[in-house]
Amino acid sequence: MTRPMFLEENPMLTMYSTTWCGYCHRLKTQMDREGIQYQVVDIEQNPEAAKFVETVNGGNQTVPTLRFDDGTAMTNPSIVQVKKHLETVGS
Repeated sequence: MTRPMFLEENPMLTMYSTTWCGYCHRLKTQMDREGIQYQVVDIEQNPEAAKFVETVNGGNQTVPTLRFDDGTAMTNPSIVQVKKHLETVGS
């Protein structure tokens, strides 16, 4: 499942998720409320995405994992951490 949303003034980020992940649903709701632009990739439907998640999480498929335009990743971040990182990436 991919949900692209684009705004030029915001850096793009990708959320690696699963349909059953409560932490993922919470973070999606928070990012929607904050107007943060992102796309969602279900790691259970995309083996390449699952491999990426494993590479940044010590071999584990831990979600939500976010990948930012600058190539950095965060695992299960708070909305405060996401906003702070987006400010850094965008400046």
